[in-house]
Amino acid sequence: MNPYLSVGGNCVTEKTIEKSRFITSSRHVEGEEQAKAFVAEIASKYSDATHNCFAYICDALGNFMRFSDDGEPQGTAGMPILEVIKNKKLMQTAVVVTRYFGGIKLGAGGLLRAYSGCASENLDRAVKVSFEVCSESLYRVEYSGAETALRFFSDNGADILETVYADGAMFRVAVRKSGEENFNKSLIDRLNGRVSIEKLKEYYFPFRL
Repeated sequence: MNPYLSVGGNCVTEKTIEKSRFITSSRHVEGEEQAKAFVAEIASKYSDATHNCFAYICDALGNFMRFSDDGEPQGTAGMPILEVIKNKKLMQTAVVVTRYFGGIKLGAGGLLRAYSGCASENLDRAVKVSFEVCSESLYRVEYSGAETALRFFSDNGADILETVYADGAMFRVAVRKSGEENFNKSLIDRLNGRVSIEKLKEYYFPFRL
């Protein structure tokens, strides 16, 4: 499976359009169960809202998607939100746009622009991650090389999953599999060979963009 983009964690944004209050919430979800749970959580949190409209793509291939207008005119809320998610090429992403009606009707075109605009602004602000195959390994170095190793990891886009200081320093690190060979060679050169590397496993990992 190829790398794919998603959001990392939660993002909440808010804006007022013609006196209606719109609160947009987004989250990374893996599978329909998580997506439904997120929608239910937001609907419960804003149970007094006029509408809680949503859309999600909950798989990594973009095949499993759902949306709801939640009482808004058909095609003015859920589908526009879904189109925003699709246009931004995000997978495993759920968005709920909550509306507190302010007394001014927006019309079909106004609603479509409001819901799509709120979703777009929220996803632009959300943390983005790239799910790619990673190689998780243990890197053991002497104390004297620990700071150099840490700087190297930071400068080369690696994620440190665990750090242990005992007989020297041990770092459990995730790196992109596509760059693993060059990464390890460069680290060995940087530390003049004073590092041992033990590969643990490979899996999809959310690398922050």
